[in-house]
Amino acid sequence: MTDLFPGFERRFVDVGEHISIHTLVGEGKGPPLLLLHGYPQTHAIWHRVAAPLAGHFKLVLCDLRGYGDSSKPPGSHEHANYSKRVMARDVLQVMQSLGHERFAVLAHDRGARVAHRLAADHPGAVSRLTLLDIAPTLAMYEQTSEFFARAYWHWFFLIQAAPLPERLIEADPAAYLRDVMGRGPTGLRKFDLHALNEYTRCISQPGAAHSTCEDYRAAAGIDLAHDRADRAAGLKLAMPLQVLWGQDGIIGRCYQPLDEWGRVAADVQGQVVPGGHYIPEEHPDELLDAALPFLLQGD
Repeated sequence: MTDLFPGFERRFVDVGEHISIHTLVGEGKGPPLLLLHGYPQTHAIWHRVAAPLAGHFKLVLCDLRGYGDSSKPPGSHEHANYSKRVMARDVLQVMQSLGHERFAVLAHDRGARVAHRLAADHPGAVSRLTLLDIAPTLAMYEQTSEFFARAYWHWFFLIQAAPLPERLIEADPAAYLRDVMGRGPTGLRKFDLHALNEYTRCISQPGAAHSTCEDYRAAAGIDLAHDRADRAAGLKLAMPLQVLWGQDGIIGRCYQPLDEWGRVAADVQGQVVPGGHYIPEEHPDELLDAALPFLLQGD
């Protein structure tokens, strides 16, 4: 495999219950910054922004539970071991094991949902966070339209009872990945071949289809219960939150991102940025221009 992150140290961090989280650690300067990826990707999504960010931060890149080279346990009752609460606890333990009790977060897609739960459950650990191309999970499910369902078809495919989606994905994982990631207006042209090969390698691993389906099944069940409990309790994120979404993506067409995040966070700012869903790979310079000034403000 081509090294997309020269100079980064690769580690496997034990977070208990026979789960290890594949982690890359940079030798960058400044405060710690945790980077979390989305579906169907891995930490490799950050390969175009990691070096510039390392000039300002001590970077930590994790493969989420069930993704990349992290552990892929089988699903449990109510898919609870893939709840965002459990996945957030994984990455919190990674950061604590590295000596980072408080840190900023930059997260995309599924990783942004993990980051939302991390900030809600462990507010003292998160100084500020930037979330890429999502609205809150609860808002997205409660406001589902036909247009959204057609665009985000995989949300409703992946939550079907096992083993139906797993069996279909495992029949040709490489083709499935290309179809999911290549549906945007630029197809696969914006993606580095080495990163695509890494995503293909990881989605083809035994258990990968099941574990990622479990992530989505949890999001459609136990995660919504946790989000509704937050809403009933009047809980709002207190730390500064920045949300960025792609001008050619679905989020800005189906939702009012700043309004939706304003319902769950007290201090929200954000803007549309060029490109579609995969902002760190499609428009890394524009992402850095938007996110760096916010993240560098510190506590």
